[in-house]
Amino acid sequence: MPHPEFTSTVVVRHLPEQSDTQSGQHAFAYTITIRNSGDVTAQLIARHWVIVDANGHTEEVRGLAVVGHQPLLKPGETFEYTSWTRLATPNGTMRGTFFCMTEDAHPFDAPVPEFGLTLASALH
Repeated sequence: MPHPEFTSTVVVRHLPEQSDTQSGQHAFAYTITIRNSGDVTAQLIARHWVIVDANGHTEEVRGLAVVGHQPLLKPGETFEYTSWTRLATPNGTMRGTFFCMTEDAHPFDAPVPEFGLTLASALH
């Protein structure tokens, strides 16, 4: 039986040039590498992110595609993109789900485990 699966890795970096700590705006870039770790060709259709700041404020973001793309990945292929978000606190977390579809129209979810959005100086 065919097994569809996408896995993701995430690298986060703080964007000081997009941040304004005086007004409580902390910007972070995240680069996500999506890999088709299953054995069937599939396409990323949409995304759902849950972003939580240090005060517990939660923002949900849903939409079609990632950075304007709906990549079709054969088994073993990867797609990498960078996007960004802003928090009202110097740290928080993000987690999400990519909604995907196999070539023969079977939907599946690809969860992105929670990752930290952290200002290095905020850890001390």
